[in-house]
Order: sequence, then structure tokens, then C-alpha cells
Amino acid sequence: MSERQKPLVVITRKLPAPVELRMAELFDVRTNVDDRPMSHLDLVAAVREADVLVPTITDRIDRNIIEKAGEKLKLIANFGNGIDNIDISAAHERSIYVTNTPTVLNEDTADMTMALILAVPRRLVEGANLLQAPEPWAGWSPTWMLGRRIWGKKLGIVGMGRIGTAVARRAKAFGLEIHYHNRRRVNLQTEKELGATYWESLDQMLARADIISVNCPSTPATFHLLSARRLALIQPNAFIVNTARGDVIDEKALVDLIEAGKLAGAGLDVFETMPSSNRKLMKLAASGKVVLLPHMGSSTLEGRIDMGEKVIINVRTLMDGHRPPDRILPDRT
Repeated sequence: MSERQKPLVVITRKLPAPVELRMAELFDVRTNVDDRPMSHLDLVAAVREADVLVPTITDRIDRNIIEKAGEKLKLIANFGNGIDNIDISAAHERSIYVTNTPTVLNEDTADMTMALILAVPRRLVEGANLLQAPEPWAGWSPTWMLGRRIWGKKLGIVGMGRIGTAVARRAKAFGLEIHYHNRRRVNLQTEKELGATYWESLDQMLARADIISVNCPSTPATFHLLSARRLALIQPNAFIVNTARGDVIDEKALVDLIEAGKLAGAGLDVFETMPSSNRKLMKLAASGKVVLLPHMGSSTLEGRIDMGEKVIINVRTLMDGHRPPDRILPDRT
């Protein structure tokens, strides 16, 4: 692209108004007014003519689409932290940069994780729904709506990255013991601050935790990391919370264990097949065994605007002839 010409930026979903307005000031922008997920053909048409594509998690930018990209496409600036919806290797082979929006959603996702850690054992959604039921509330009694205390319980965090660490800080304030499993041990200063115990063996941590929080990314190595075998190791009175990616947990095995009374329950903001969800999970939610949310972990206005700013910085950096700061390289491990 020439120095004077604004790059054509195609945005696949409707973004908050302040983000779209700022992008329109800086770039030649094509927005998605209807906010409907673009079809495969729409995405192919977009990559053929765009200088920059701004997709979201709902867009599958696979090798087939990337191989049809035009010579102008230089950047896929993902509006989101996760990049499992993009074939990074295929983009790299075509010398197309891929970026994401890291760090800006840590606190929002940690807030939602903590909300689920409270909601599931204390039966918050079940209690709220009861007051909206056709039958009137019969009133308080000593044995009614008993949940489980979280103070003093062991929280096992699967994935102690930025979000996992933010969850740990919140959980410590609620009196939970912090345990974690990670590819690498965190620094000793962070462990000391959180009073955290590192488990090299995920199996051993799962067998001892009262509440398990999944906060690791979706990669080939983490697909069904919590497999049927590992889920069977968990105590029957334990709870699982997942605000990361649905495919980290073997969802069928999770449902089977909860139905059999071998797990106390779960709080899930993500599912293996989104936007659809497992019918058995919906039945468990109706019975109060699980709390289900429609992928709301990062849904704050502040967070979305911060994500937009990240996208803008990456695009402008490329326009200035430099490598975008949030570029993602293929995983060679």
C-alpha cells in the first residue's frame, strides 16, 4: 500500500461504537452493520481485497481461506485474546502477520471466574430462579438451599498465566488455598504473594482440589486436557469452573460424572460446540447442578474498547513499516 493511501480494513463483526469511529478516522473501514457471522464465502471475499482483516472468535480463518487471500492482505488482527480460530502456520507461510489483543481482558475474565466459583457452590442461580418460579417461596428453613462453603477450600488452577494469576489473587481474598498446575512454575515471588502450591502432576492436583478453575489456552496439547480419566480422579464433592475454552474439558465425560453424582457440579462460560450447547448440560442447569453462561467472561464495555485500541495499534504499527507488537508466531513445540 502507498504511504498516502489508507489501508482497507474489513471488520467481521459489529464492534463498540467508539472503536468503529476511531477506526473509521484512521483507515478505510468496512464494517458489519448487521452483526451476523460472515459466511465462508464472505470471508474469502474479504481476504481477497482487504489490507487488514479484523476477525473475532466466531470466524474460522483456516488454511483454505488464507490460501485464497489477495496480495494486499498483510495482517489478520484478531479482535480477541485467543487465536485458535486462525491457522497461524498458513498465515506465516504467506507472510501475513497475525496479532491478538493480550492482557486487556485478564481482570474481566478473572472477575467472571470468581463469580462462577461463588455461584456454583452457593447455588446462587438456583436460588434466584426459585424466586421467579410460578409457585411462591415457602420461606426460610434451616435445611433449605444448603450450598457449600468456599472459605478454606483448595482451589486448583489449571493454567497459571496472567488470567490464572488474577483469579488466584481474588480467590486468596476469599480464603481459598491456592494450588496450580502450569507448563512452567511461576516465579517464587508470585508463589509467596499468593501462598500458592505448585503441582508438577496435574493428576495429583485434581485429586486433592475442592474447586478446579480452567484458565489455560486452547492448543493441540490442551485438547481434552481434562479427559475422562482425569475427571474421574476428582473428588465427588468438587466443582469445576471453565472460563477458558470448551474443548479443554471432555464435556461428555463431565456430564456423565455430574449425572452420576460423582462430581458436585460445574460453572461453564464456554462449551465444546458454541454457540450450541449440550442438551444434557441444559438439563443439569435446570436441575441446579451447573451454571451456564453464554461466553460472557470478557464482556465489559471497557474491555471491548481496550481490545479495539490494541487492534488499532497493531494496524498503525504495520502501516508505519514496523512489526506489529502483538504478533503471533506458529507454535514450533
